[in-house]
Amino acid sequence: MRVHWLQHADFEDLGCIGPWLAARDTVISSTRLYAGEQLPTPDDFDVLIVMGGPMNIYEYAAHPWLRAEKALIRAAIAQGRQALGICLGAQLIADVLGGPVRPSAESEIGWFPLRKTAEGGRHPLMAGLAETFLAFHWHGDTYAPPPGAVRLAESEACAQQAFAWDGNRVLGLQFHLEVTYDNAVAWFRHERISPARYVQTPEQILAERKAFDANNDGMRAVLAQFL
Repeated sequence: MRVHWLQHADFEDLGCIGPWLAARDTVISSTRLYAGEQLPTPDDFDVLIVMGGPMNIYEYAAHPWLRAEKALIRAAIAQGRQALGICLGAQLIADVLGGPVRPSAESEIGWFPLRKTAEGGRHPLMAGLAETFLAFHWHGDTYAPPPGAVRLAESEACAQQAFAWDGNRVLGLQFHLEVTYDNAVAWFRHERISPARYVQTPEQILAERKAFDANNDGMRAVLAQFL
């Protein structure tokens, strides 16, 4: 299996997904979009993983590669490739499938519970997660469900937390099951946050060491179903 992943910022990597893939019969490649690297074609991979990033999906002036990235995602899905998007990646996938992205009513940063929708409770991609589970969040935007998508999860702050499209082939996760403790430490070196209703302090977030382990267990459970 050939997996290609798209990186939007040097401090946002695959997290726990990397070791999980490396332990299997997987050829892993990547494009560092922020560094101007050339994108592949859908012929170069079987699975596309689109990671998160601090930018908005419509910031074309600041990040002109966004247009080419969207074209690749659209082509990959049209040609039958599997696609997994996380946070910004989920928003990019939603956008190319016809689900517009907009600012969320509430930013959501930190540890907040999610609950499966009725459809999510029956969907195989969510089979390894509890009906209600804690996850790490870091987003200020949200998306409308693309036509034909199945809504899988929601939180108090955000109704659109996960979707599947075309059965198990395309998955978007607004939340960050992949983030490890070390990832979070690195993110706080680059981003400043102000506490709010659904925004915790860095100290609150990093104090939950065991939550990171459970978070990553959830990511591995989803990957086992998706791949």
